[in-house]
Amino acid sequence: MKSFRLFYILVAVALLLPVNGKAQSEDALGNFSPFSVFGVGDLSPKGSAFNKSMGGVGIATRNTRHINFINPAAISARDTLAFMADFGVEQKNSYFKDGGTKSLFNTFNMYDFVLSFPIYRSSAIAIGITPFSDLGYNFSAYETDDNILATVGDVMYDYYGEGSIYSLFLSAGATFWKRFSIGAELTYYFGNLERHSTIDYENSAYRSWDIGTSHHVNGISGKFGIQYEQKFGNDYSMIAGATYRLATTLKSNKTRFAYASTSSIIDTVRYDATTPSIKIADEIGVGLSFKKADKWSVELNYLRSDWRNTGVESMTSFNNTDVFKASVMNSFRAGFELVPNRYDIRYYMKRVAYRAGVYYNQSYYTFKGHNVGEVGITLGLNFPVYMWNNGINVGIDFGQRGGFGGVSMRERYFKFVIGFSLHDIWFRRFKYN
Repeated sequence: MKSFRLFYILVAVALLLPVNGKAQSEDALGNFSPFSVFGVGDLSPKGSAFNKSMGGVGIATRNTRHINFINPAAISARDTLAFMADFGVEQKNSYFKDGGTKSLFNTFNMYDFVLSFPIYRSSAIAIGITPFSDLGYNFSAYETDDNILATVGDVMYDYYGEGSIYSLFLSAGATFWKRFSIGAELTYYFGNLERHSTIDYENSAYRSWDIGTSHHVNGISGKFGIQYEQKFGNDYSMIAGATYRLATTLKSNKTRFAYASTSSIIDTVRYDATTPSIKIADEIGVGLSFKKADKWSVELNYLRSDWRNTGVESMTSFNNTDVFKASVMNSFRAGFELVPNRYDIRYYMKRVAYRAGVYYNQSYYTFKGHNVGEVGITLGLNFPVYMWNNGINVGIDFGQRGGFGGVSMRERYFKFVIGFSLHDIWFRRFKYN
């Protein structure tokens, strides 16, 4: 079994390397959305392909076949001798419409890499990395003032940004009396967010400008979780769960720059550094699920996070006072999983897990005084591989952000996610070789 264990680790690492290499390319953004222009960018929903294909639920999930790192208390739901790993990537296709302007954009990125080990009896730990927020936008506008056009000629304004904040976490969970579980997570945030505003003149007599900011951030936070499982008979059970993420202030090295250029000559007009603080809001989540043994499960989640006093408005590189304002984030999620017969030895498709989910998210900011809503439907499958609980998880997510509730700008997207769940039994002594 050692050869299989090594194979699993090598596969995960090999898959991880090319994704990181591509994500570092300037032309391979991990995310693209005009809505990400504000604050720390788009908040990335936490979870593996297992969670994502069920609408993002997981606060009240206890599943021994998958690492559920949405709730630290769920880390203890596992085989006590199992080594587990999870790795996933996501491909997103976005279609934007704002008035008469339409555009398409595609991105590809990693969304999680997690390892989990047993500690003692009903306790375990997990360590991993996942995106916390993503920044990616690029839009242009032409000068329309006739007086300016008559003086300097055509002028184009371009705004673009890129970067991500990642969370590196260490979670630990334990179960007591076979029904009550608690967990805690230590999180280290790090990353870089860069924004540019450029002015290009058609008349070469005028200098073009590149003005912007770069935030390099890092900081430590924590998260706590609880779960309680109540069984009804031998097959049915109800699980209630809750999570709380602490608010934290990230250290930030902010660089403000301004470059002026004519032909091949670039002059540095401004370049200074400051150390402002960036605050990440706390978050509370609650969930409730019902399940029948290894047959089916259904779950409902709610999350709330208040960003109004975090000061994230100051991160946006242009005047956004009347356009964007920090607000309260709300998220409602529901998911379902069905396995016809997990132990069927004749028909493979009966051992496949079928998943579906829906969600509604209200962003952590308002756009021109209106809450930015997001709705979506998810579908997914888990294909068992080889033995134990190894599997390939695939999922799709159809969603729309904006375009309703007073927000005219609209983003429609289609996401395809694929995850690899690796599972092995350690510390076993075989009687026969």
